[in-house]
Amino acid sequence: MNDELLPGFTARRVDAEGVGVNVRVAGDGPPLLLLHGYPQTHVIWHRVAPLLASRYTVVLTDLRGYGDSDKPASTAPGHAAYSKRAMAADQYLVMRELGFERFAVAGHDRGGRVAHRLALDYADAVAALAVLDIVPTRHTFATADTHFALGYYHWFFLAAGNGIPEHLIGADPGFWVRTRMQARHHGGTPFHPTAMAEYVRCFSDPAAIHASCEDYRAAAGIDLEHDEADAAAGRLVECPVLALWGEHSFVGRSYDVLDVWRDYAKVVIGQALPCDHYVPEEAPEATASVLAEFLARQGWS
Repeated sequence: MNDELLPGFTARRVDAEGVGVNVRVAGDGPPLLLLHGYPQTHVIWHRVAPLLASRYTVVLTDLRGYGDSDKPASTAPGHAAYSKRAMAADQYLVMRELGFERFAVAGHDRGGRVAHRLALDYADAVAALAVLDIVPTRHTFATADTHFALGYYHWFFLAAGNGIPEHLIGADPGFWVRTRMQARHHGGTPFHPTAMAEYVRCFSDPAAIHASCEDYRAAAGIDLEHDEADAAAGRLVECPVLALWGEHSFVGRSYDVLDVWRDYAKVVIGQALPCDHYVPEEAPEATASVLAEFLARQGWS
């Protein structure tokens, strides 16, 4: 399926200190790492990555726990195996293994949270950061209200314990993936049926369901500890940040996105795009164009 959606991208498997990461690479030029969100895989970039590969060496990965990457056991306190710190370390090691000491990174949804942590923990390696349809995790929890709880109910459902979300999603993962995604799509390019089938294939693995729940459990626990420590120390993202969001998305309707991000990064620009949550799939041409323009302004071209 990936070959159909991403022709010309070479498949690789990279060992990130014991975690096998599924990788696809194409293009020539400065390295650009693209990270996906929930419940997708690297395939979410299938309409954007080919447009960027003429200017950049585009690296697509599946986050640990997702797609065809490894799904390590989560036994440490605070669900640390799926902390954004651990997930960001994987991506840093992948880029090092591919020979890239410095790179730009763009992340959508969960991938944006991993990219945010990557820019904080590996500031010397990240030349520029783009975050798609998110505001920082710490801000979302600090300002959560009834509106947030209803709009983002899955944050609390997936973080629940005792195997409850795993059991319920596992009864019909295809229903969960399709309905979750269709509920957050508005007016943009329709999802490609082959991409949707790929998401369902990967998410039908019980280990992927469990790992993704661990991702959300970590967000409500150890990730917040890391974020609070950064805030207390006054740590901000040093590199330039581009924030993009869907004008019809919950994020776009609920936050002053640029104002929020300016509490977490030194230099932030951005804009809304004509879509809902799944920005790279719903508005691919605009996403690629704005991202390329941003990177060019940073001399990353």
